[in-house]
Amino acid sequence: MVDHLANTEINSQRIAAVENCFGASGQPLAMPGRVLLGEGILTKECRKKPKPRIFFLFNDILVYGSIVISKRKYNSQHIIPLEDVTLEMLPDTLQMKNRWMIKTSKKSFVVSAASLTERKEWISHLEECIRHLLTKTGRQPSTEHAAPWIPDKATDICMRCTQTKFSTLTRRHHCRKCGFVVCADCSRQRFLMPRLSPKPLRVCNLCYRQLLAEKKKEAEADCRQMEPICSAVPGYEPSSGDDSDKSDDDKADQWPADTEFYTSEVSWSSFHS
Repeated sequence: MVDHLANTEINSQRIAAVENCFGASGQPLAMPGRVLLGEGILTKECRKKPKPRIFFLFNDILVYGSIVISKRKYNSQHIIPLEDVTLEMLPDTLQMKNRWMIKTSKKSFVVSAASLTERKEWISHLEECIRHLLTKTGRQPSTEHAAPWIPDKATDICMRCTQTKFSTLTRRHHCRKCGFVVCADCSRQRFLMPRLSPKPLRVCNLCYRQLLAEKKKEAEADCRQMEPICSAVPGYEPSSGDDSDKSDDDKADQWPADTEFYTSEVSWSSFHS
């Protein structure tokens, strides 16, 4: 299907239609060889509550966004390279059925389909595209994934200290490393995780200690690797100081839970059966 539709007028029109729906807030999606394979509405498990999101599957990326006006206007566009995606099947819960997790190195989240058949079709299409891309590029499947955020309503108390009870005045926070819901006292630290963000992110106290320990081990390993190089550099005797300038000495001192989940009658839409 991809080879048949690539660089055709009908494919260009479909991609242009998606770009128009996102408007100026979205990124350009058209590029040589990219094919729009299908679209559909899935329920995404968000921090506050599950929400419907529109998803577009291309042969190399997965695009999703918020629905403003169905088929006409979307916003909050997100683009996920399929090479970075790993899928994980999840069991049904009382609130959410036909679930699976989309895991990437930057963000992982849970989605659900309106029916079991729709979930099978989504996963089948996704896995086929991922497999084709990895074969084409020679890359191995990604093994490092961001932790999914646990929904706010999943707990009424801090998941670290288990003492602080959340309320209107006591806010919930999320550790960017483990995804746990934690209180402010248990997440005062920040840590730089370049894979997720160029800025230091909030982490819980436990993850902070673990990240520090990992950083220390990496630094020690780097030192051990540098030792043979340093030992190979010839040493030099310190200068006698005969040419010292007293004026330099004079200047030294001057240096400075009960949620109704969205269901949809919209099933997977594929352009070619």
